Amino acid sequence: MKKEIKLQSIVSDIPIDITSQAYQYFKKTIPKFPNQAVFIYSFKEQKMLYTEGWKDFIGYEDTEINMLLLLNSVLPEHANSLNELNKKALSFLSTKKERLEEYSITFEIQRFHKNGLVIPVFSRAGIYKSTCGKIDQVIGISQIVPSLKFGKVLQFAAYGPEKEEFEKILNKKLFHNIAISRKEKEALLLASKGYAFKEIGEKLNISQSAIEKRIIPLYKRFEVKSLSHLISFAYENHILP
Repeated sequence: MKKEIKLQSIVSDIPIDITSQAYQYFKKTIPKFPNQAVFIYSFKEQKMLYTEGWKDFIGYEDTEINMLLLLNSVLPEHANSLNELNKKALSFLSTKKERLEEYSITFEIQRFHKNGLVIPVFSRAGIYKSTCGKIDQVIGISQIVPSLKFGKVLQFAAYGPEKEEFEKILNKKLFHNIAISRKEKEALLLASKGYAFKEIGEKLNISQSAIEKRIIPLYKRFEVKSLSHLISFAYENHILP
């Protein structure tokens, strides 16, 4: 049986050391863009190796940023779901030994600014470096997107060489809290336009049963009793445009 990964055991409150070789290397090599914040964290050393752009992002100096602070700055509505998403992703990736740097997840969350304001954020987290099939460093890149709208559902997507399996694992018995994947949202959007499951399958080039497996579990997850109720819930929580 696969042992559950506990985030508390692999993250720390240790910030960057601007005198370190790692920091100096990343400062020269990691691209910088406006309205964007970046971190690189080492699981091996359990400390932050590099941060950039966080002062303008959430009000903290780059030298103040640490992994626990980033986890704790997420609004409560999404914090538990995001933590569970991270644990499931790391658990899945611990079974992979090759091409780890090609895996990543994206998600939409809100963070607290140091001054108390709420910041809408689109983030991507991925493997920056692996050693002998084990995750060494992760990178996170976040952008402020004022147009994002939020309900109580965490929206995410998975990417990588085995994207189908990755997303399936994240969805399978994933949340004690509630979230929705990109593929589930894609199928639900077509259902909201009046397409039958068979027609949705034809449009997405997959079987009707695959569509049912994407949509039907959402009834229980979001505690709704019908497709029309599910669609209403999706609009109310800004899952559907």
